[in-house]
Amino acid sequence: MKLQGGKQDSSEGSEGAKGKMTLPLALVALISAFGSSFQYGYNVSVINSPAPHMQGFYNRTFLARTGVPMDRGFQTLLWSLTVSMFPLGGLFGSLMVWPMVNSCGRKGTLLINNLFSIAAAILMGTSELAKTFEVIILSRVVMGIFAGLASNVVPMFLGEMSPKNLRGAIGVVPQLFITIGILAAQILGLNSILGNAEGWPVLLGLTGIPSLIQLLTLPFFPESPRYLLIQKGDEERARRALQRLRGWQDVDEEIQEMYQENRSEKEEGQFSVLSLFTFRGLRWQLISIIVMMAGQQLSGVNGVFYYADRIFESAGVHSSSIQYVTVSIGAINVLMTLLAVFIVESLGRRILLLAGFVLCSASCAVLTLALNLQSTVSWMSYLSILCVIAYIIGHALGPSPIPAVMITEMFLQSSRPAAFMVGGSVHWLSNFTVGLLFLYMEAGLGPYSFLIFCAICIATMLYIFFIVPETKNKTFMEINRIMAKRNKVEVQESKELKDSYPLSRQEEKKSLSSSEM
Repeated sequence: MKLQGGKQDSSEGSEGAKGKMTLPLALVALISAFGSSFQYGYNVSVINSPAPHMQGFYNRTFLARTGVPMDRGFQTLLWSLTVSMFPLGGLFGSLMVWPMVNSCGRKGTLLINNLFSIAAAILMGTSELAKTFEVIILSRVVMGIFAGLASNVVPMFLGEMSPKNLRGAIGVVPQLFITIGILAAQILGLNSILGNAEGWPVLLGLTGIPSLIQLLTLPFFPESPRYLLIQKGDEERARRALQRLRGWQDVDEEIQEMYQENRSEKEEGQFSVLSLFTFRGLRWQLISIIVMMAGQQLSGVNGVFYYADRIFESAGVHSSSIQYVTVSIGAINVLMTLLAVFIVESLGRRILLLAGFVLCSASCAVLTLALNLQSTVSWMSYLSILCVIAYIIGHALGPSPIPAVMITEMFLQSSRPAAFMVGGSVHWLSNFTVGLLFLYMEAGLGPYSFLIFCAICIATMLYIFFIVPETKNKTFMEINRIMAKRNKVEVQESKELKDSYPLSRQEEKKSLSSSEM
């Protein structure tokens, strides 16, 4: 993947430089992912390390106010709220995707969304000075709303900006930054850095810095060309945006593909969530994103991370060193997602999804066996560690990054916002459900709870194998035709539509020169 900064002569055409990444496209991907996706990952794990110090602050504040120590049951309730308000806020954020991206645009939504993060960061960073723990719980909801919007809008924004042969690689970048955010929170949360009694307010408040950077830099980059042309009808701005992103002047082929997409779905108009569920032409796309998003979260990734500390402790890792082992797992997660960026365009989406779920299901099955036998067979604890690492590798290669890429690719412009709203809601509801039920599953079933995750992985893998098509290096209209056959509906072919395009500039020049001759 070559990075290219300068503009090319238009005679090279869009075909000649199809595989090259331009500097504006690379920068907009990095700024969007760092300013938004990074914070999703950061806030997933930021409260894990300083939890005892934060709970101590809750207790001291309550004692100062009432003169009596906090009841243990009430403290558990407050901490459960602190943890669970984030995915609940994520659900609320997902429900805001459709109205916001249609009215404010993709870039506009990301810029407005930064205000949520900056406000929450200020509140969390000053909570100890203000002697109020309620604002931490409130801020977790606000950060959840931010993450719910970011986790849907960034993949949509980047997917609509990318050329078809780089759409998968650029589409995995948001997930890469989510894993980098998790790792950053794990490193900064070490006891020796900010995961201590003095440092935790700073640790929580740091989340505002990426938002501030995005707020100051993203306005200098273009809006999604597809949004500008298809939804706003502004061909001139869409053309300028494409020329800047592609690094060459001749973007007629992409402009025509957008007009084709616009004409083919004009009769349906903008899809609401309700019309998405009732429209036959999108039935299998909708079922597919629900299955993939639910499978992503219900496959047990949170359960594996929860168990990891205990597994390493049983293998003889000292409790004081566990946090360093957690950081190393976070680093593996980042490296494998980075690998997915480079291989998704060569291997394709289906292979990564199928291989990922196969590896996750096998890891869950062997982990169940190893956890049951580790008290009697000494080396089983080391097998458990291998299973955790194998699971994380599998999840990072396919189930984590690819479903959001598939939502972008399986839906056209009019239905994409509603599809992301559905997919995002399923993602956050599943996340919330696992967080709520896993402790009960673990108490009742012990290691056998991983067999449930194994079954979910296998079911999702089978669905993908039989139903989900390969989408790499295809235009949105080509993917739409593949799915139309499965839905048993007809799509207008490009030949019928050709007459409806406005003449491209090159065609205008040709027709003028021929009339002059």
